[in-house]
Amino acid sequence: MAKTLVILILLFNGTLVEERLDFNPVVTVMDCLAIGDAYRESLSTYHGPGKEQGWYLNDGRGTIQGHYCE
Repeated sequence: MAKTLVILILLFNGTLVEERLDFNPVVTVMDCLAIGDAYRESLSTYHGPGKEQGWYLNDGRGTIQGHYCE
């Protein structure tokens, strides 16, 4: 079971931000990972392939480096 989704965002100024989304009630890990995928796709756009590939935030602040569930 998962209580929190953590999104890792790397800002273009070099700061690593952990955005946390808490679940109440808790969800399964598979549901948490699916929510993480949907969250990433709603906030960012994938650019690639190439040297600068990745999930770039739509607001231009930086990139999403990944997510995990706790």
